[in-house]
Amino acid sequence: MSFLLGYIVGVLAWFLFRYLVAGLYTVNQNERAVKTSFGRAQRAPGNASTADDPISEGLGPEELTRYNYPQVRVIMPGGPYFKWPWEKVYKVSVATQTINMAHDPENPDANRAGTILEAVTKDQLNTGLTGQIRYRVSERNLYAYMFGVKNPIAHVMGYFVSVLRERIANFEAPQIGPADDSAAPESPVHGISINDLRKNLRDLNDHTIYECRTSAARYGILLDASLITGIDPPAEVESALAAINTAHNQVSSDISLAQAAADQKIVQSKRAVEIETLKAQAEVEPLERLAAELTELKKSGPAALPAYVRNVRLALYADATQLFVEMRE
Repeated sequence: MSFLLGYIVGVLAWFLFRYLVAGLYTVNQNERAVKTSFGRAQRAPGNASTADDPISEGLGPEELTRYNYPQVRVIMPGGPYFKWPWEKVYKVSVATQTINMAHDPENPDANRAGTILEAVTKDQLNTGLTGQIRYRVSERNLYAYMFGVKNPIAHVMGYFVSVLRERIANFEAPQIGPADDSAAPESPVHGISINDLRKNLRDLNDHTIYECRTSAARYGILLDASLITGIDPPAEVESALAAINTAHNQVSSDISLAQAAADQKIVQSKRAVEIETLKAQAEVEPLERLAAELTELKKSGPAALPAYVRNVRLALYADATQLFVEMRE
């Protein structure tokens, strides 16, 4: 009898530990959790789907049907929580992560063992790209990340690489200022696509992230940033490209010096004209005032001007050292 009682107590203790104590769990601060019951994820209230969520705004009508995932009830950090034996808890980290953009999750040996991503420019130049991608799991589409897509990061990497290669293959440097037919022809160095790409890395990064803004609705992963750090041509082209850039820089330097010298001469010429103009005005001003005074003096009477001339002559005689008198026969 005591053996049977001990057996029953042991079974009860095992049951309590196995299905009650072991059913407690917690969720860390950088984690989110989803609970399934008999393999089915618990839905959010109202059976909402991602098609009604703002993350799907960039999807087309066909894509809305293809990537329409149910919204699940997300378990936030905290605890302890409890689950029944027929329930299972899936946890995922939502912290921002970084990955090499040349990494292929399904084939680690691809892209030179995940070190360099190759792409072809519009002038058929094969370039090697290096950089990183920052991403994180989207809390608003955990169903796609956990249950809808087999390997979400592989899909996101493929999506990102295809957008990046398409952009590089059709990239054209933006024009600065309005086009002017009378301006000097642009140097051929500006037509080399790799130079344009290197000068516009920020625009290239921003464009790829913008085009991949629907990755959260597609695969449950949100791309935070694209950080392309290097664009390098093949070794056999690098030396020729360096020579072209050096020559272009030398020509640009000479042009800048010539423009600076011309601007300096123009400024000097303008200053000389201003000085001569002021001198002429200084010489003309007394004459204009004298003419105005004589005009006013003439109004005083017909004898005023002869008297003025006589007084001026007397002043000149006083200052003169020699005097020549015309003799009339």
